[in-house]
Amino acid sequence: MSTPSSPIEDPLKRYRSLQAALDLIDQGFTLIDNDLGLLAWNRSFLRLLDFPDTLAFPGAPFEGFIRYNADRGEYGPGDAAAQVAERVEAARRFESHEFERVRPDGTVLKVRGVPVPGIGFITLYSDITAQKRAERQILEHAAELERRVAERTSELRLSEAQMRLITDSIPALIAYFDHRKAYRYINRGYQDWFGLDPRRLDRVSAREFLGDTTYEAIRPNVTRAFAGEAVTYEYEARCVDGRVRTARTTLIPEKSADGAVVGCFELTFDMSELRRTQQQLAQAEKMEALGQLTGGIAHDFNNMLTVIIGNLGALRERMGDGEQAADFVDPTLAAARRGVDLIRALLGFARRQPLNAGAADIAPLAGTVVKLLRRSMPEGLKLEVDAGEKPLRAWVDASQLQDALVNMILNARDAKASRVTVRTAPAVLTPERAEELQATPGPCVRIDVADDGQGMDAATRARVFEPFFTTKRHGAGTGLGMSMVYGFVRQSGGAIDIDSALGRGTVVSLWLPVAAGAERADIEVEAAGAERVAGRSLALLVEDDPDVRKVVRRSLIDLGFAVVEAENGTEAMTILDHTPQIDLLLSDVVMPGPVDGREVARHALARRVPRVALMSGYAPGEIGNGPEGVPMLAKPFTQRQLADLVRHPARD
Repeated sequence: MSTPSSPIEDPLKRYRSLQAALDLIDQGFTLIDNDLGLLAWNRSFLRLLDFPDTLAFPGAPFEGFIRYNADRGEYGPGDAAAQVAERVEAARRFESHEFERVRPDGTVLKVRGVPVPGIGFITLYSDITAQKRAERQILEHAAELERRVAERTSELRLSEAQMRLITDSIPALIAYFDHRKAYRYINRGYQDWFGLDPRRLDRVSAREFLGDTTYEAIRPNVTRAFAGEAVTYEYEARCVDGRVRTARTTLIPEKSADGAVVGCFELTFDMSELRRTQQQLAQAEKMEALGQLTGGIAHDFNNMLTVIIGNLGALRERMGDGEQAADFVDPTLAAARRGVDLIRALLGFARRQPLNAGAADIAPLAGTVVKLLRRSMPEGLKLEVDAGEKPLRAWVDASQLQDALVNMILNARDAKASRVTVRTAPAVLTPERAEELQATPGPCVRIDVADDGQGMDAATRARVFEPFFTTKRHGAGTGLGMSMVYGFVRQSGGAIDIDSALGRGTVVSLWLPVAAGAERADIEVEAAGAERVAGRSLALLVEDDPDVRKVVRRSLIDLGFAVVEAENGTEAMTILDHTPQIDLLLSDVVMPGPVDGREVARHALARRVPRVALMSGYAPGEIGNGPEGVPMLAKPFTQRQLADLVRHPARD
């Protein structure tokens, strides 16, 4: 029979059992009393912090452990006594804490301490080295994955950007829409034509940007494409800039593995210029053939009329003033002379009528015609002339020009106009515009006869210069008026164009070459609506921004210059080539188009323009320098700065 344990032995047994349990725990454990004396600990505490067993005993001062650590450099460089004092002072506050500490050997310990009221302070030490290593590896793997994703994303974005750059550079509209007819891609061409944003595909609707009428017309072609057939078709598209373009679109279906159409690739070209060129070529060939035909007919008729009029004139002299002469010969002679006028008109169309050309002041000629015709105009029709204040001289047959103006004004009257305006102005035919009009580029005088009458449709415009073509009632005209004007202008080395639409009136424009040679020395030429004032230096201002151009133009005028304006480099170089009187070139550096301000400046230097300067709104260094010796004026600039620049002595 066993004897029961004594009360003294039971607490000791419990203490040993508790200590054994604490020693089995991986976490370090300490319990200190209110005097910072060690009450309890476990083996993990000594192992994790690498303390010798001799340091740990009941009542061992906490300061001893701290001093041991400080002496062996556990807290890093510094004064050991100060390190001990600082940590002991913190321990005396018995405040809860939790932090991570990295030991010199790389071990990461998580230290967590909490006060025990009435007893002291418990601290737990956990080795989280493996956890931290795993977290670091996870972070590294995540970072690597993120880097690879970002790299791949960047590659995809670069590839997409390169593809968009390529498609945006192609002079065509490129798009893709899916089986629901929803657009998945459009290039920049759609923005230029229809004002669509390539980034907002959710707002792109073919019915909206084409209009209901056009959309319904092309809809059968889309249906054929979704049936698996590649289709090409043409249509008229009204664009955001107001132009109507002839578009040719090809739809290429995209098929899935099972043969179903999942979408369509769309490729659209602007055929307007090609169609216009074809029409102009056909018109030119037709007019040339008609000219040769009418010229031959006129030649033969002139021979016959010479015989008829000569013989009738002789017969009239022999018959005297008798009744038979008045009844038979005089009407026949009058008819023959009308035939002469008719042949003269035919010869004018065929460009074989002899011209008495010379340097003619256009404004007085136009004013005389308007003055003579004004009284014969119907009541309510306002006939006026806008000739400006400066003389404009062209190399032309003055009499033929007046006949042409009469013809055009009477046509405007017959078109039920309430206002007819004859405008004269200096102009420059650029190479591009000259090619359209089949004329020679360079300075010229432009004459517009504008009316607000009923206008013409496309079919009438296409035939208006043909001889004997007329829209007037039978017997009201010969149909030779406009053909005579056409022939006279072409024979004079000029060009003619008509801008008209039903209900919008008509503008007939004549471009006549300025007077050449000695007679032309005093002619003042202006480009793009500018004026040159007699006796003043001429400045060429090149600037693509119209508001900036207006301001600089006014400043140059205030400084005593007459100003010629150009809105791009190509136009400026054309003006330099045809206007030798330019004393100053002031050009912006960065402009749209293939020719920038530097190239314009070099061209001006080569043509020995006395003063050449550049201006720019960019910061210095962003656009580089101009040609050597050419000053650069930074925008914005003052009137004084501009004056100092333009008054710089001319180069030798």
